[in-house]
Amino acid sequence: MNKIWLGIGFFAQLLFSARFLVQWLASERAGKSIVPVLFWYLSIGGSALLFAYAVYRKDPVFILGQSMGIFIYTRNLYLIRREKRMAVQP
Repeated sequence: MNKIWLGIGFFAQLLFSARFLVQWLASERAGKSIVPVLFWYLSIGGSALLFAYAVYRKDPVFILGQSMGIFIYTRNLYLIRREKRMAVQP
């Protein structure tokens, strides 16, 4: 079971770190700083898995650090969707 959780932890960290690569590549293509929607999905996925890993490890500092991110990343996606809906409406 420890090896499974270790694998989850490494995968979560990889997922969480991939968001920076996505953001960097999108910004380079646009020639300006861009935060693509995929960045927020990777943030949620990585943060949720890291949170689960932190709970498994019973690490209160890690648990607290990851718990707020999930809310913030989800809120950003909500704001993006709301903005797109408002742009479509007359």
